[in-house]
Amino acid sequence: MTKRAEAKYKIDRRLGQNIWGRPKSPVNRREYGPGQHGQRRKGKLSDFGTQLRAKQKLKGYYGNISEKQFRKYYEEAIRMKGDSGENLIGLLERRLDAVVYRSKFVATPFAARQFVNHGHIRVNGRRVNIASYLVKPGDVVEVKEASKQLVVVLEASQLAERDVPDYIEVDHSKMTAKYGRIPTLSEVPYAVQMEPNLVVEFYSR
Repeated sequence: MTKRAEAKYKIDRRLGQNIWGRPKSPVNRREYGPGQHGQRRKGKLSDFGTQLRAKQKLKGYYGNISEKQFRKYYEEAIRMKGDSGENLIGLLERRLDAVVYRSKFVATPFAARQFVNHGHIRVNGRRVNIASYLVKPGDVVEVKEASKQLVVVLEASQLAERDVPDYIEVDHSKMTAKYGRIPTLSEVPYAVQMEPNLVVEFYSR
């Protein structure tokens, strides 16, 4: 299990964007970066800096995935046919913790990773406790029976700040979700603009 290296709102402040679109994000109050020099005028980023920022944003969005794991997704994406940036997003959206988050079983990607690791999720009736497990189209993800009435689950399903995307069919009365298809970049409901093409450029330099 990868440890959560830093608080989620620190990622928001460092990047200067509310990347999950959450109402409690400190960026809603302070748009400048953390620390005593955070309010200084920002210089123009170099090409490398822009690519690095795009990578940090995408990596942070999915619960701050480790660098080793994130690079593996890039290597897999460039081996696949088609657009590498689109392939990268497709792989990230197939992660079990991402599907749990998108299905509104929990409130944040960090909570989704913990929820999966603690054994609350079944895939096609089988318990899976690996957050990076890749779900396939047609797979059914469900909250195990004993966990369906947990407060975090009930509260998350009522969240008005985001909707379940079209490529996942969710039944919150049964706490089940069917993964319909691998989405394209334009279908993924990011709160901010993601630039996977810049991530591909960052690693291929």
